[in-house]
Amino acid sequence: MTKRRIALFGGSFDPVHYGHTRVARAAAQQLEAEMVVFIPAKCSPLKRFLPHASDEDRSKMIELAIQEDDVFSVSACELKRPAPSYTLDTVQQFQTDYGAETSVYWLLGADSVGDLVYWHRVEELLDTCNLAVMVRGGYEAPAFDQYASLWGSNRIEKLRRNVIETPSIDISSTIIRERLAAGGDVSGMLAPQVVDYIRQHQLYARV
Repeated sequence: MTKRRIALFGGSFDPVHYGHTRVARAAAQQLEAEMVVFIPAKCSPLKRFLPHASDEDRSKMIELAIQEDDVFSVSACELKRPAPSYTLDTVQQFQTDYGAETSVYWLLGADSVGDLVYWHRVEELLDTCNLAVMVRGGYEAPAFDQYASLWGSNRIEKLRRNVIETPSIDISSTIIRERLAAGGDVSGMLAPQVVDYIRQHQLYARV
């Protein structure tokens, strides 16, 4: 019997843009996931970022960006949890909610693989879910062998099995915020309804 599959996509989403939704759609197709859940983070234990938009605004922008795609949903579980919030906690929550008959995947950008050694209880995370490493088209997959002595060959093989290729999209939330602050054009980077929300609530405006 084939297990159900859901993919969890964490990030600051400050703001969510077409790069996020396009790679999520590609991941859903390759993983044959019935759902991709966008999970805005309150703060990263590693990056210590401070979101420019509020938790409520970031969640609302995600809702607007994904409203026409039945495969996408959003969860505020990490926003409701006291900081710092760890990926393992989120994965365990979803595994409990959906049961053993569901395989849980966590979408991870290839550029974040080097940080995994610092993640909270990473070995348990690797055992609990499937880390799906997203590699942009035209780029090489990360060299997982260097971590074999830390995590063991079985976990390394599991990582290799779950490498997925995603579109190479040159959009970043940082660039979007800078353009908005300068009154620049962000068309083609964000869903129109997200742009409208940002304008209406005067988000990312230069103070």
